[in-house]
Amino acid sequence: MNTIAERYVRLVLAVGQHDADYVDAYYGPAEWKPTEKTVLDDLVSRAAMLSAEIDRVAAASDDMERLRHKYLKQQLSAVSARLRMLKGERLSFDEESRALYDAAAPVLPESRFQEILAQLEKRFPGTGTLASRYETFRRPFVIPKDRLDRVFQMAIDACRERTRRHIPLPEGESFTVEYVTGKSWSGYNWYQGGFKSLIQVNTDLPIYVDRAIDLACHEGYPGHHVYNVLLEKHLVKDRGWMEYSVYPLFSPQSLIAEGTANYGIEVAFPGDERVEYEQQVLFPAAGIEPSRGREYYEVQALVDKLAYAGNEAARRYLNKEIDGAQAAAWLERYALMAHDRAAQRVRFIDQYRSYVINYNLGKDMVREFVETRTGGNPDRRWKEFAGLISSPRLPSGLR
Repeated sequence: MNTIAERYVRLVLAVGQHDADYVDAYYGPAEWKPTEKTVLDDLVSRAAMLSAEIDRVAAASDDMERLRHKYLKQQLSAVSARLRMLKGERLSFDEESRALYDAAAPVLPESRFQEILAQLEKRFPGTGTLASRYETFRRPFVIPKDRLDRVFQMAIDACRERTRRHIPLPEGESFTVEYVTGKSWSGYNWYQGGFKSLIQVNTDLPIYVDRAIDLACHEGYPGHHVYNVLLEKHLVKDRGWMEYSVYPLFSPQSLIAEGTANYGIEVAFPGDERVEYEQQVLFPAAGIEPSRGREYYEVQALVDKLAYAGNEAARRYLNKEIDGAQAAAWLERYALMAHDRAAQRVRFIDQYRSYVINYNLGKDMVREFVETRTGGNPDRRWKEFAGLISSPRLPSGLR
């Protein structure tokens, strides 16, 4: 398996020469990086041969070894699918998500979102579009740019402290934060290896107060940074499983990564703990009236139910049922996104395509997996969560 793992890593790195977004992180041996660009047909053959080889490996008796075998097999299947796409093959939205992420999001009718929008209409009566009325409500909750770093660093400290109570982390783990512009995403974790990350926060659009905890948890603790740190510690360093030294973005690993990062927010701040912390700490630091915290999060709880509207926009757009302008209009209407934010999301879909399912479907799959094993017990929830982000489990293994 270790030989197969090395060949898999070399294959992923070679695919990355054809796709700038493909290799999200690599911290393995420098000599494994390709020195010349390999033609796609040769990579297709290498992927097929490697898949056939792993099929010939006898099933292991150890649970973790069995998970490793399944993981490598499914990751290789995703590599093959991405290579077919790079060669020009077109897949439907659902075909693509199954091939790359080992999962497909449910198809939801417009009526599903209209029911939620009707509740918000009652909350924000008046003239103009509901999206514009919602944005008017949200405007007082924007973090001023001159307070952004202070608020974000405070959120990071809170997320780190809560995570470290429950998950032992290697000595020296840390990350740095940069503020950037001109991106299709709102935040990104670039894992560097050696238990270090670079987290970038996009400041193109207004950042609302809830995004401080969202980004601090999702990109940092107990999200992407902790996920990558634990994989490096427990699988790469302790077990020598070098396949985890490379992270192909368009693969089943991303549903686990994004799903745990989003669900990790609830793990770190269960129930009313989040709004209580923000009212006491972050709202004052951002210069926002703390007494409006509960009202804000009551509205956000309703808006969060529109999350799958983004999948529907991406599905219709990528299936060529609508164009980019229509996709943005769909997001404005059914996901309550401001015009600029909807346009940014369409750029994200252009770049990352069906990857959008990993955030909401991934979160729901991870939540169900963890909660069915914990009965809502907070300490057990942390234990199951830590076990998940330290193991080679696939999306299909969450069911």
